[in-house]
Amino acid sequence: MSRICTDGFNKECIKEQREVYGIAYTQNILSGRWKYIILWYLKTKERRYSEIKAFLWDISQGSLTKQLRELERDGLINRKVYPEVPPRVVYSLSLKGKEFIPIIDLMEEFGKKFGEQVD
Repeated sequence: MSRICTDGFNKECIKEQREVYGIAYTQNILSGRWKYIILWYLKTKERRYSEIKAFLWDISQGSLTKQLRELERDGLINRKVYPEVPPRVVYSLSLKGKEFIPIIDLMEEFGKKFGEQVD
């Protein structure tokens, strides 16, 4: 089997290992502790950076910025800057991000079913 290199997947791997490639691609673009939660939080409406930071109170500013940039780079979220003073920045799901939401919903259901139960 071909290996994943730092630049992604080589064409031979994509062609020969299509079923594994799909899983590896998804894992690769969503690697990061907070990305799934960020996508879940954006599924109902657009949010400002400060809202996301307040929701994920345990994340550092640097980590949040990095995760948001990676999600934007990979096409899962949109970042809109409004020309105001101070600038207002809003994050929302892209079409690709919206396509991923059913997977997030399945993860949520799995966690509810098999995760720790609190009375």
